[in-house]
Amino acid sequence: MLKLKLALAQEKQETKAMLVIYKKYTQGQATKEEMKIANEQFVDVLKGIGLGVFAVLPFAPITIPVIIKLGRLVGVEVMPSAFTTKRDNRRIIKEEDKQ
Repeated sequence: MLKLKLALAQEKQETKAMLVIYKKYTQGQATKEEMKIANEQFVDVLKGIGLGVFAVLPFAPITIPVIIKLGRLVGVEVMPSAFTTKRDNRRIIKEEDKQ
C-alpha cells in the first residue's frame, strides 16, 4: 500500500507539472523539451484512466494482472510510469526547479 501511495503521489505531482507546461504552451512560452515531457505524462494519465475502467468491472483482481501481463508479452506497457521500477525522476526535479 505504501508503494501505491508513493506512486500515486508521484503521478499527481507529474500531472500538475504537465498542466503548468500546457498553460505555458498556450502562452507560447513552452520549449519542445517541456512539451515532450508533458505529452509523456498525458500518455500516463490515459493509461491510468484505461486501467481505471477495468478496476470497476467484476473480477478486477484477476483481469488487471492478466491485461498487464498480456501487454508486456506484446511489448506494450499499460501501467503508468510511476508504477514501473525503471523510472527517470530527473524530469520531475527539473520541473520543480523551474517553478
